Amino acid sequence: MIEVGPNSYGKSAIRLVKVVRGATPHRVRDLTIAIALEGDFATSYSEGDNSGVIATDTMKNTAYALAGEHLTGSIEAYGLALGRHFLAASQVERAKVTIAEHAWLPIGGAPDAFTRDGSSTRTAVVVAGRDGDAFRAGIADLSIMKTTRSAFAGFPRDGFTTLKETDDRIMATKVTASWAYDPGADAPQVDFDASFAAVRSTLLEVFADHHSVSVQASIWIVGKAILERHPEVGEVSMSLPNLHHWTYDLSPFGIDNDREVYISTTEPHGLIEATIRRGA
Repeated sequence: MIEVGPNSYGKSAIRLVKVVRGATPHRVRDLTIAIALEGDFATSYSEGDNSGVIATDTMKNTAYALAGEHLTGSIEAYGLALGRHFLAASQVERAKVTIAEHAWLPIGGAPDAFTRDGSSTRTAVVVAGRDGDAFRAGIADLSIMKTTRSAFAGFPRDGFTTLKETDDRIMATKVTASWAYDPGADAPQVDFDASFAAVRSTLLEVFADHHSVSVQASIWIVGKAILERHPEVGEVSMSLPNLHHWTYDLSPFGIDNDREVYISTTEPHGLIEATIRRGA
């Protein structure tokens, strides 16, 4: 027997900008949204039956239509409003809303001028389901660096190993991190904006303060601190590319280079990923 397996469909890369004019300075909400639905859609694949298929163009229009009323606080709250809207259709079992918010900062004291803050992107994934809702917050493209207190030694060596051990190197990475809110924390009552700011602050503070013996150890130290300090968080996942900085050999020119001049590389790079979670 041949049958349709797990499936979903939706609209991606919905670009939405909302200007909040009731304050000075104005506030710019700049979002990229994806909506995906799961449910009783098998016959749309196997029989070409579109009677239950909510058009992806309708999804796009709904994102804009609900922004005025519901994009007033956190992106998680707006995502939940979108998800529950689609969950009202009987054929939908689960609605997943993924949002990236791109920050704009006021320029000086001007009430209506902004500059795009590309230092990082706030993210959220909201899943509205008939068996409950799930929330995952995150941050992407956060470039961070340690110029000392970073090492890598004690690794196995074989005939193809050329990497030297070091107790003092540059550690640079572009963080992608996300954290799930513990269902026991009654996630809809979480102050998502405050929690995001606090978790981000912990991530940066602990990264800056700790001595790293490896990127793996850094993920553990930072993730453990987030769970210890923020009880509403159930787990945290991190993806850290190791963006290498190699000390440049200036000896052919008779110049000493004591960890001062480096060549920065992005490819190839190490990629270290892990989820730190609360045990049973």
